[in-house]
Amino acid sequence: MIDVGLAGYGPAGAFFHAPLIAATPGLRLSAVVTRSAERAAQVARDHPDAAVVPSVDELLARGPGLVVVASPNRTHVPLARQALSAGVPVVVDKPMAATAAEALELAELARGRGLMLTAFQNRRWDGDFRTLGTLDLGEVHRLESRFERWRPVPKGGWRENGGPEELGGLLYDLGSHLVDQALRFLGPVTDVYAEADVRRAGVGADDEAFIALTHANGARSHLWMSAVAAQLGPRFRVLGSRGAYVKWGLDPQEERLRAGERPGGPGWGAEPADRWGLLGVDGEARRVETLPGAYQDFYAGVVAALTEGAPPPVDPVEVAEALAVLGAARVSAAERRVIPLDPQVAQPAR
Repeated sequence: MIDVGLAGYGPAGAFFHAPLIAATPGLRLSAVVTRSAERAAQVARDHPDAAVVPSVDELLARGPGLVVVASPNRTHVPLARQALSAGVPVVVDKPMAATAAEALELAELARGRGLMLTAFQNRRWDGDFRTLGTLDLGEVHRLESRFERWRPVPKGGWRENGGPEELGGLLYDLGSHLVDQALRFLGPVTDVYAEADVRRAGVGADDEAFIALTHANGARSHLWMSAVAAQLGPRFRVLGSRGAYVKWGLDPQEERLRAGERPGGPGWGAEPADRWGLLGVDGEARRVETLPGAYQDFYAGVVAALTEGAPPPVDPVEVAEALAVLGAARVSAAERRVIPLDPQVAQPAR
């Protein structure tokens, strides 16, 4: 068994990482870092065999075989660097870092010490995205992808109110997923245009954003993220030379994890038939069964990387490529212009 130390027990740690770790053969959640008495009590209820410690220093002193960083975004790089420097493999929640350069620095540190480093880009294992990769659409020329919500009343906290140093806002939150999927599906990006706005009173970070990407193969991605969408658009609308795929509704795994369900239970990751996407052309489109979502495959990949020498489930260099796009999007939104990227490297073009 690999003893896992989890740094952070907010929504990411409590609803995603801890239950997925507990459900993965070969992993044991041995300790959780939190200074909150309320969250410590929650750990005791959810995972009674896991110790609660107040700092990453004390976590590392316990000698874990893996550290998972699920703390606020601004702490991802320093905590990952601390664990890697101590000789421990690391999983970092998204976004791994603020910049491509920081992600590549962590990747080099891990490589130099012979340690696994990966990022929790769990949306690669969404059922609809897995399904999209199996469809014959011909030459795809446009990907439209959305993560939209209706949350007119802010929840508060650093995600909504933090400044740029906190990496709050939807551009780096939901945008990390949307950009990662676009890169995996359509390849490197040559140009980035973005818009980012604050729509709700009392919110300090972007709560609505749009990113337009031009890919090196000529295809385009249009990516929307919003907390103020009173009516939601399609999750995917993908146009190709032979047909289109249109899909509504979010993958059900997050909802089920928050409800206390776990991978391996009946129907895990399956989606109701009335939410399956349509494939084809107008008048001849047919329902296509959505493949089951499989977030559990991420941590199964972590185990394989640690025990068999397999590649990490998410390559940190790919993470750096996505961060280069997000960095360009932030500049584009601020300066209202298209930002060119060199598709061969994870850095803005000079």
